[in-house]
Amino acid sequence: QNSSQNVSGAITDVGQAANHAGQTQMTVYLKDQNGMLAPVAVQAALGEGEKPGQKALEMMVDGGAYASQLPEGFQAVLPKGTEIKDFNIVPDQKLAVVDFSKAFADYNVTEERHIVEAITWTLTSMPDIQKVDIWMEGAKLGEMPVDGMPIDQPLTRSVGINLEAADGVNNYSQTTPVTLYFSALTPNNELYYVPVTRLVNRSDNRAKSAIEQLISGPSEGRALTAVMTPDVTVKSVTKQNDIVTVELQDDAYVAGQQEPAEMLQAVVLALTANTGAAKVQIKLNGETDFTDTNNQSYSSPVSAPEHVNAFKS
Repeated sequence: QNSSQNVSGAITDVGQAANHAGQTQMTVYLKDQNGMLAPVAVQAALGEGEKPGQKALEMMVDGGAYASQLPEGFQAVLPKGTEIKDFNIVPDQKLAVVDFSKAFADYNVTEERHIVEAITWTLTSMPDIQKVDIWMEGAKLGEMPVDGMPIDQPLTRSVGINLEAADGVNNYSQTTPVTLYFSALTPNNELYYVPVTRLVNRSDNRAKSAIEQLISGPSEGRALTAVMTPDVTVKSVTKQNDIVTVELQDDAYVAGQQEPAEMLQAVVLALTANTGAAKVQIKLNGETDFTDTNNQSYSSPVSAPEHVNAFKS
């Protein structure tokens, strides 16, 4: 574990999103240089009556009007020429209904799941949206237009993202999905987090399984970097009210030293993603009196950041 790695560019804490001249910060899911989807915090100016969800989707059109605003090393995933003909939210269902133009169907078959995941995860990153319906040219789609991926039910984050199976998993029907966060580097050498939904053998403690998978590291062949060293063990993960507590054991830890921010932030991201809890209390060797390499204190429960991967450039 390279504890000196600078991770300050990867996270924007709640309330710290810079609003430049009426701009709103939002999260869009883009394809990175390794072909994986990652959240990217972007600044967007909303015109009168413009909806954040629709604006986010417009920023995700390949070669679209906002292409120059995307950070280097990231690419929009919606097919070129796609227009958002209509966008509405059904408030009592927290459901976004998006109607695309016919250009939406003009994509390579290998991109189909990426497109569904990117739309779903982008829109559900907004506080008033939990589900998504996809329409095209005024008609609700029951399946995706190229390879027929079923989308007849409202889409939620349960579709997963950058989906993979853990080693030793043979029967997908007997699995539990856990969402993990590993790291990668942009062409400008800025660290960012990549979410991965990994299918693991069925577990009655999804959160504990997630941290164990975080420790085991990224799958071979994926251009991702581990955020924890394999000598860290997870003793327990418990949830009470809206706080999840994880007890980690790290025999190499020396009291008073700073722990890698990259590791602790990935733990917080994974636990909030897998439990729905608002805050995470991390105990290290039974103690909470420690800080990370960004001088963040973990003496009390911490929230997940509102925006992940807020690049300086």
